[in-house]
Amino acid sequence: MMDRKTKIVATLGPASNSYEQIRRLVEAGVNVCRLNFSHGKHENLVNVIENIRKINDDLGVHTAILGDLQGPKIRVGEMEQDTVLEDGQEFILTNTECIGNSERAYISYQEIAKDVKPGENILMDDGKLQMEVVSTNYSDQVVLKVIHGGVLSSKKGVNLPNTKISQPCLTEKDLVDLDFCLEHNLDWIGLSFVRSARDIIELKHIISSKNKASRVVAKIEKPEAVAELSDIIKVTDAVMVARGDLGVEIPMQDVPILQKEIVHKCQINAKPVIIATQMMESMIENIAPTRAEVTDVANAVMDGADAVMLSGETSVGAHPVEVIEAMCKIINKVEKDYGQLYEQERVPEKNQERFITDSICFNACRLSSRVDAKAIVTMTHSGYTGFKISSQRPRAKIFVFSGNKRLLTTMSLVWGVKTFYYDKMVSTDHTIADIKYLLKKQNFVKEGDLIINTASMPIEEKGNTNMLKLSYIE
Repeated sequence: MMDRKTKIVATLGPASNSYEQIRRLVEAGVNVCRLNFSHGKHENLVNVIENIRKINDDLGVHTAILGDLQGPKIRVGEMEQDTVLEDGQEFILTNTECIGNSERAYISYQEIAKDVKPGENILMDDGKLQMEVVSTNYSDQVVLKVIHGGVLSSKKGVNLPNTKISQPCLTEKDLVDLDFCLEHNLDWIGLSFVRSARDIIELKHIISSKNKASRVVAKIEKPEAVAELSDIIKVTDAVMVARGDLGVEIPMQDVPILQKEIVHKCQINAKPVIIATQMMESMIENIAPTRAEVTDVANAVMDGADAVMLSGETSVGAHPVEVIEAMCKIINKVEKDYGQLYEQERVPEKNQERFITDSICFNACRLSSRVDAKAIVTMTHSGYTGFKISSQRPRAKIFVFSGNKRLLTTMSLVWGVKTFYYDKMVSTDHTIADIKYLLKKQNFVKEGDLIINTASMPIEEKGNTNMLKLSYIE
């Protein structure tokens, strides 16, 4: 596990939420446990959170917890069994509750009649059914023409790729779930259907107003988010390429190039990025992945993603542990043999606020390559240097030492980073000597290895990183 740099996010569910099941997943290689608030009750999730934290204590690891908010997910209501929509027929969506049939259906989005315009497309069941808006009464119903029909069953998702939605990014349900996440101090909060940087800023304001430290993952799955990508990446703490809804909302052929663009922009901005959805989907039922899935995971690693994510494979699948083991094999092979993954050097811009710290991080990575250092060690309270060093993808191991206990689990999402709790700040020389002793004692480095330390001087002031030291392990 220590040598693998790309992290694994696993969604927990009925197949994987007991202490024993989560422990097996963590031992197999899971770094972040995802709680999907589209499913599951709070009282059950409390036990899951307690299990994860007990496993961290029992195994001496720092597994992070990601709480993924549902967002304004639009769905149809209950449908009569075997409802089929025929190509060319008219079909009505209404915000008045009813049992749906081949003529009409309830839709959970109350403002739909006000927001849609004639000619706009409406997609259902991950794009399997396609319709066009014929007319709206701007009150309670929309008339559609079925372009491509099929079976429509209860609770299927609805996508409005051409419509400017007036619904807020955080729904009433999200706000209740967010309170739960903050009450239990989850490391990361996933914000679904982000449309602009303002959505992230609003969520961060709520988190800070409650004196909490959870960090935000912006899920990119709307055309508006793609248009605002640079601004969103600047204000968020991490990004998820949520390819499920994204591949329905934008043309499917655009997704692979966009995935690479998002990863590249995140690296430039030192923001972790997760690739999600259908990575090993066939392993929900099968014991082995398809070769296409193997290539998909490998490509995400080669792109430079910080983490790859599993959904149904681990939450409801028949082989959750085997999925993790298969993913680890793919990641390990790519990281061993694909040299272009490493040394993504970016010269810091002059005269910006963090210029000195950024320069230390840049030169630590460049020096580690020149002298074949086995490790880069950073002392940090905020985690900034850990994120920055990781973003340059050094071959050297990245060890983050911090007295900030919350940071230890938070950074489990970040490429190549292993964290340690450390709160003895006597002097810079003493601290570096002590850390080298600890790393050698735990067999992370050995005698004769070159390592690089970064820290702030004087160390007890916990200021910006301004010092770099190269030395041997004795």
